[in-house]
Formats: sequence, C-alpha cells, structure tokens
Amino acid sequence: MAEMMGTDSKGVSAEFKTVPFSESQLDFPGEPYSVSVLKAGYCLPQTDGTFRADGTITLITGPRTILVDTGGPWDRSFLLTTLKKRGLEPRDIDVVVGTHGHSDHIGNLSLFPTAVMMVGYDVSEGDTYRPNRLAEGLAHSIDEHVSVVPSPGHTGQDVSVQVTGTSVGTVLVAGDLFECCTDEDSWRQLSMDTAVQQVSRQQALRIADVIIPGHGLPFRVLKN
Repeated sequence: MAEMMGTDSKGVSAEFKTVPFSESQLDFPGEPYSVSVLKAGYCLPQTDGTFRADGTITLITGPRTILVDTGGPWDRSFLLTTLKKRGLEPRDIDVVVGTHGHSDHIGNLSLFPTAVMMVGYDVSEGDTYRPNRLAEGLAHSIDEHVSVVPSPGHTGQDVSVQVTGTSVGTVLVAGDLFECCTDEDSWRQLSMDTAVQQVSRQQALRIADVIIPGHGLPFRVLKN
C-alpha cells in the first residue's frame, strides 16, 4: 500500500492511500459504461541506461465505444487481435483518446480513421477540428457519464478520461499523470512541469475511486 500526501484547496493536508489491483482485476463492469484494461503498460529501466516502455491500452464500452491510448506501433497486431476477441473491428470504435502525444500512447491512431480523435487538447473528426475548452482547464463531455479532463504536467496537454457509474465507482484513465501505483520516485523525472503535474495528481486523487495509470496496473484510491 502506498501513501500520497496532498493539500486541498483550503491548504489542509490530506492523505490518500493507493492499493494496486492484481493482474486478474482488469475489468470494471458498470452501467451504462464498463472499463477494461486491454494491456497494462510498463516501464523497465535497462542496465545500459535506456528503458523499455509501453503505454496502457484501455477500452470503455457502453452507449459509445471509446479507446483510450493505442499503445506503440509495435502493438498493432495485439490491438487488432484483442479487439476482435471482443467482437470489435476498428470501425466499431466511436472515439479514440490519446492522453498525450508520446509514441507509446498514440502509435496506432491510423487504425481508426472513422473515429472521433481526441489527442491532447485537439478534438477532430477526419480533417475537421472541433472547438473545445480543454486548454482553458474545462472538461470535454462525451456524454453525461464520460468526460475528458485536462490533466497537464507530464506534457503540456495531457488529458485523462473520467467514467462514472462503474462497479468500483468513478474510474479515471489517467495516462502518464501517474506512471504506476508507487511512482513517487519516478514521475517527477519524466515530468515537463512538476508543479503543474502535482496539482493535476491531487485533483485526480480527489475525484477518482480507481485510477488506471500509464505504465502499471490499476489502483484503488482510499481517502481518509
């Protein structure tokens, strides 16, 4: 169990405890939306100073079918096969959200030319870009149960996807806002703006019951 200390809007110290789910707990049913982690991401330092990494891929199913992050280009076959096992073809995906622009998160956007694309603060359908207020710090609603919320810091235009009404409460698919459940020593090294990301992280911990991070297993947020 990890503990994260934060400060609320009144400057009062608040403590959040985070508990990872097991590798067998990757599906969170709900009404009207269910959330499934198709692939849990990873980040593995290597002895030569490099690191191997791949982003988490998450599927949200309900009135609309939403894919959050597509993994790297090397995940193409895995993604197509996994979707097919669930009875889905690329044309069945209504919305694709790229939480940010790194290659291990948006490497397969081209598989979904008919989907509404949301990458960072851009919202587009084909070559038509739709106005939104993400850059102003406001959420972009997909419907009353699913919204895309700005969560900058790791990059300048990170977003997360908030899903309400699941069996575990509110789920936040957070991209690299969180690397993993126990990332206190690592996220700062990868952050474009640690101060901004810290604010985004604390807001996420306040609103979410479960967080799906960019490079690890989902984890539960326990609030004192």
